[in-house]
Amino acid sequence: MEVNWPERFYCRSFVRKIAQWREVSYFRATHPIPPGARVLEIGCGDGGGAGIFARRFAPSLYHGLDVDPAMVKVAAGRRQGPDWDNRLFVLGDAERLPYPDAAFDAVVNFGIIHHLPDWRRGVAEVARVLRPGGAFYFEEIYPPLYANPLFRIILAHPRENRFHGPEFRAALADEGLTLLPGFHESCLFILGVAIKTARP
Repeated sequence: MEVNWPERFYCRSFVRKIAQWREVSYFRATHPIPPGARVLEIGCGDGGGAGIFARRFAPSLYHGLDVDPAMVKVAAGRRQGPDWDNRLFVLGDAERLPYPDAAFDAVVNFGIIHHLPDWRRGVAEVARVLRPGGAFYFEEIYPPLYANPLFRIILAHPRENRFHGPEFRAALADEGLTLLPGFHESCLFILGVAIKTARP
């Protein structure tokens, strides 16, 4: 589902970009991918995260996908030199990714899975489009952060079938995504990297 205006405002803010810089630094320290990788970002928003991730990882191809046409238009308009020639921003649904199996070396998620009504299908789609050995870089938040009495009024999120840490980690494992050691988790969020292995 599309984010509403307060969340869109936050996602385009300087504060959010600082958080993404820190998260991408953690991603790179935890599991670097070789230059030239093919990367997909689900829920790319205005393309700010794409710029940060691409500068740190130097992929050969970076696809940013978002369900909001306005955000895709903004992201596509963020041309910042020739290194943006390998970036493509497309309209699409993270529950139904328009890509073949094993199309990417990495998938990036800056807090989008919790926006999906069928979040388990979103996790399954991430695993499907990752090649074996590919990496899922993610930041996710849990209901105590976005569904508390205040934010429940301000923000637009699905209200049914939500996940906390145990459910999210179990869904990763069910799809053959092995969470690497060193992930950060609290009752509010999780930041981690998972590698696609064979399904158990």
